[in-house]
Amino acid sequence: MNRMHGIIFAYEQRGELRELTERRTAASMPFGGRYRAVDFALSNLLNAGVTDVGMVLHGRYQSMLDHVGSGKVWDMSRKRGGLHLLPPFNYLHEWGVTPFRGKMEALAGVRDYLNEIRQDYVVLMEGDLVANLPLADILEQHIRTQETDMHQPRGYRSLDVFVMSTDLLRSLVDECQARDQYSFRRDVLQAKQDLLHLQSYTFSGFAAQIRSVQEYYDRSMQLLDKEIREDLFTSDRPIRAKGADKASTYIGPDGVCLNSLVAEGCRIEGTVVNSILFPGVTVEKGAKVEDCILFRGTAVREAARLSHVITDKHVELLPGRTMVGHTAYPIVIAKGSVI
Repeated sequence: MNRMHGIIFAYEQRGELRELTERRTAASMPFGGRYRAVDFALSNLLNAGVTDVGMVLHGRYQSMLDHVGSGKVWDMSRKRGGLHLLPPFNYLHEWGVTPFRGKMEALAGVRDYLNEIRQDYVVLMEGDLVANLPLADILEQHIRTQETDMHQPRGYRSLDVFVMSTDLLRSLVDECQARDQYSFRRDVLQAKQDLLHLQSYTFSGFAAQIRSVQEYYDRSMQLLDKEIREDLFTSDRPIRAKGADKASTYIGPDGVCLNSLVAEGCRIEGTVVNSILFPGVTVEKGAKVEDCILFRGTAVREAARLSHVITDKHVELLPGRTMVGHTAYPIVIAKGSVI
């Protein structure tokens, strides 16, 4: 679909994610055992035939740069177009120092890039939205309903995905910049609701916006439900991810793994129940992991116990240690910690 261009906002810091975003943005959060949140936005675009994408960045984006690289995984490494990473220091100096106040200010910061968009339409997406969206259908509905009455569904939560003409986006950015307006929701959607022809698309599938530790934990654990996994990872719109380049997971003779998602390269000789394990996790003999999310390289040593815990990358729980959280308040262990 060469009629649409993608812009992903991957710059926001979510304070409610605490230790999980000390060194990364919410868009680069690991999710579902082998993905990052941004994998879903990139895959949604690719599945709709969109291969020209700009990703707006700001601080703490080294993790994102390492993950997406040239965009080859999503077929966006191209001589013309493809994936463009848009850090603020490439544009206006002051926005490289202070955070963006909102989407319109972020777009003003990459205004020269907007001039280079060749497609007639643009889709604006959050990098931390985990969903499998039928963007091709959304665009077709947008085109079909341009002359119809406005549709205003009630009782729904916005996923902050917006499709509009490229010319309209440029004019809105210029107007907001001239007036020092920076909020897309307040200064565009609300202030101009009588001037713009607004339509909505109702999406009934699984969708998670990663905004807090509790929400991250709850929405991640929902993936243990087979029906939700099948909805999110539908075969006709596959989600692509960067490979872990590890051997198959090994479960020892005394190892137990029940109702869990386990990525490649793990070694399980203890017990894992109702948990999500990212690549390279080790659970030694006698150790027990229950209702946990363990990021890449976590090591749970012999006879240790974890319950309702999220570990960042390369955490080590020493032999015999116990960490117990609660469904309503999961414990987060920062990257590289030894406990």
